[in-house]
Amino acid sequence: MFRKIFTVLMLAVMALGIAGCGGDSSGGGQKAATNNRLVIYTSMKESLIGGIIEGFKKKNPGVEIDYQSAGAGKIMAKLAAERQSGHLLADIIWTSEVPDFYEMKSEGLLEQYQPTNFSELLNPFDDYDGSFTAARLGTLGIVINTEKVATPPAGWETIATDPLYKDAFGIADPALSGTALMSVALLEKQFGWDYLVRLRENGAIKSKGSGRVVDDTATGELTACLGVDYITAAKIDKGSPLKMIYPAEMLTVPSPVAIFKDAPNKELAKKFVDYLLSQEAQQMIANAGTVPVRVDVAMPEKYNLPTPEVALLSGIKINYTDVMAHKEELVQRFSDLFK
Repeated sequence: MFRKIFTVLMLAVMALGIAGCGGDSSGGGQKAATNNRLVIYTSMKESLIGGIIEGFKKKNPGVEIDYQSAGAGKIMAKLAAERQSGHLLADIIWTSEVPDFYEMKSEGLLEQYQPTNFSELLNPFDDYDGSFTAARLGTLGIVINTEKVATPPAGWETIATDPLYKDAFGIADPALSGTALMSVALLEKQFGWDYLVRLRENGAIKSKGSGRVVDDTATGELTACLGVDYITAAKIDKGSPLKMIYPAEMLTVPSPVAIFKDAPNKELAKKFVDYLLSQEAQQMIANAGTVPVRVDVAMPEKYNLPTPEVALLSGIKINYTDVMAHKEELVQRFSDLFK
């Protein structure tokens, strides 16, 4: 998959880099590795990962963490460029594009590490071998602008047929967003490609990313969108007139975390993964408005989230290796449909 990424995207990412976040950011991870420095590539936003980073640093004084945040597509392009240069900079990757993890596993990039607290977790992967571990059970639903929608949609079919959503429903570009890729794959699995065609016929719009599509719904540019739980929750906390609607056919997208086999600081990376899956960090994940992989955390009522058990059992089932095999075809078909 790395060899097939568009050269233009690779060169653009190499030239521009991925935006570093947090107080320990060092301009794209260019400093030499030290025993107390960790580099994380992630598609998670600050509202989700920020508190976890700080919690880990409190438990590990003196540790420096440089996390690079971008959409999954840009992250994978950056990794492809680093591999081509012969120098992988990151220790950890945490995104929601599950097929990428199967691809990285098949190419021998990932360290097999079963977290010390694995027995306490819900595991969505039947073929789990320690190459990557789900760190959250992300959910997507229909996010409506409550100032424009008086009656919430009854389900997915409403979006494809109701004139209220004509030219006013947004979907993030699956070429850029891992959650968007998986949500499109899940919708196709459940309803067939014809459902995506009917969405488009009702004027559904391709947006640039998972954050942008929720922003546009919050401002009223869109009436509704296919939105990620915690991104929507962060906007609601800031007063945006949004509400997440979960149809019966739930879109549950695990967000795996993995350690690179050639990680510059592998032992510290293992400690971070253990912390990420601890009760403390998983409570932060729930508090941020998304679904943890532990059942011993309190779920905040204000976000109307499903419990971890419901998210795992009620989500549309899909074969991730099948998605991996047809990922490029799916992205191309979506791009052609949503020109």
